[in-house]
Amino acid sequence: MRSEDHGVSETQDWRARRWEETHNRIYATAMRLFHENGFEQVSVGQIAAGASVSVPTFYAHYQSKEHLVMQLPTAEEMDAVLAGQPADLPVAVRIRMAMPVWFAAWSPEFREAQLARWKVIADTPFLRTRAAEFERTRSGATLPPADHVIVNAYLSAFTMGMLAWADCNGERKLEELIDEAFDALERR
Repeated sequence: MRSEDHGVSETQDWRARRWEETHNRIYATAMRLFHENGFEQVSVGQIAAGASVSVPTFYAHYQSKEHLVMQLPTAEEMDAVLAGQPADLPVAVRIRMAMPVWFAAWSPEFREAQLARWKVIADTPFLRTRAAEFERTRSGATLPPADHVIVNAYLSAFTMGMLAWADCNGERKLEELIDEAFDALERR
């Protein structure tokens, strides 16, 4: 490696670390403010000030304060979850089989952060409603149209399970609540 290439790599690494640190600081500040004051009472300006960044920097990291909290599975994550299951099975079966695998990959810290995030959503009527809107934008991009409908229905059931988990403050097992939501969907 040429010496000037090494310098570029170090600069890129430093920028990536700085970006990640700023991103995490904004998130942590926002979550603290949401828990202290309620989601609707906190402005983007307050989050930015608390995180020692400008409002434009906030928006460079998060599209909105709703997007900061609403971090449902992305289309890529859904595709990856489904790709780990036998392709010859119906999409509903693949989703059911994949959920325990996906949840098993969650570290205790990540699970705790998810509960905190979902508690903000569950405690805010506006966000409970917005969760359904976010679901409809997340179905896997590589699926046939009929499977999009099924994935969206399962994302809706997933959201209901997550809200139930937040509503009980994590006292019930998340996996059981998701299974109950999926079971309710399948009984219809």
